[in-house]
Amino acid sequence: QVQLVESGGGLVQPGGSLRLSCAASGFTFSRYTMSWYRQTPGKARELVASISSGATTTNYADSVKDRFIISRDNAKFSVYLQMNSLKPEDTAVYYCYVRKLVDYWGQGTQVTVSS
Repeated sequence: QVQLVESGGGLVQPGGSLRLSCAASGFTFSRYTMSWYRQTPGKARELVASISSGATTTNYADSVKDRFIISRDNAKFSVYLQMNSLKPEDTAVYYCYVRKLVDYWGQGTQVTVSS
């Protein structure tokens, strides 16, 4: 079965960096677009970034452009989110996502940006 396991969240000061990882299993990883979403209490989950199966196309939310970088390693069945110049408003639970006929989500990893 499809499994997505995120890691790398934590507490960081404003202006700092974090790298999130998502380990995927249970499907042919190299064939699917992968995405990162985030959610804060009381708000809908929002798309942060996505990357095509061959890593040729990436998309970012306007709020994270020029600060976050999504990448993938198909040999390691993993997708990453490098987050730089973090702001307090980036505080959220971050989820790894893939749509393979239906939606699959990881369990989420908390990112807190605070001094």
